[in-house]
Amino acid sequence: MLILALIYLAIAFGMLVALAAMILKIGTLLGECPAARQAARAAAVTIATGFCAIGAGGVALIGGALPLVQSEPAAGLMLALGLAALCLGLGFTHAVGTLRAVVKDAPAATAT
Repeated sequence: MLILALIYLAIAFGMLVALAAMILKIGTLLGECPAARQAARAAAVTIATGFCAIGAGGVALIGGALPLVQSEPAAGLMLALGLAALCLGLGFTHAVGTLRAVVKDAPAATAT
């Protein structure tokens, strides 16, 4: 069971790091726009930090449920990884939507 838990943690935290890097990369690309440069970069770092904090908590909570499925450890691992991927994907979608909203509203915020 310990090996399955370590496999789960490695894969789930790998997904978390990959998605956080994608948020930062999207923020860098959006930061190339002259009108929203500062807002995009600052928002990307802030949003990626929040995503990592909430995502790590979710991964830990899901991993805490692994001992509940000791009768079928492989099935429990697949279920936990699927749930973690689903939750991280939904969080990523929300994070990118928030980043886009910040960049979209940036010119109006700097004009006042």
